[in-house]
Amino acid sequence: MADYVLLYSGGGMPETEEAQAQAMKAWDAWFKELGGALKDGGNPFTQAARTVGSDGAVSDATPQATGYSIVKADSLDEAAAIAKGSPVLQGGASITIYETLDVM
Repeated sequence: MADYVLLYSGGGMPETEEAQAQAMKAWDAWFKELGGALKDGGNPFTQAARTVGSDGAVSDATPQATGYSIVKADSLDEAAAIAKGSPVLQGGASITIYETLDVM
């Protein structure tokens, strides 16, 4: 079993308090559904971002990713199946899935 980072891009936050409460319920339900497969529920990202180049130069970055979660799965295909249930998709986001290497 490996860890997979679900990297969210795009989408938007619900605008009303009622819509925000519904979104939180959807996230809570999805996390409960995942059970032990959920390693880190993650968080959304702010728009503040920087890039550090190989020469050490720091510059402002245009954020592409909007948040993340980390799940455990037996394969990339299984992780993709898990990602299909993410409530972030309801807000118009897409998900890129990265398998991590356990080297540390």
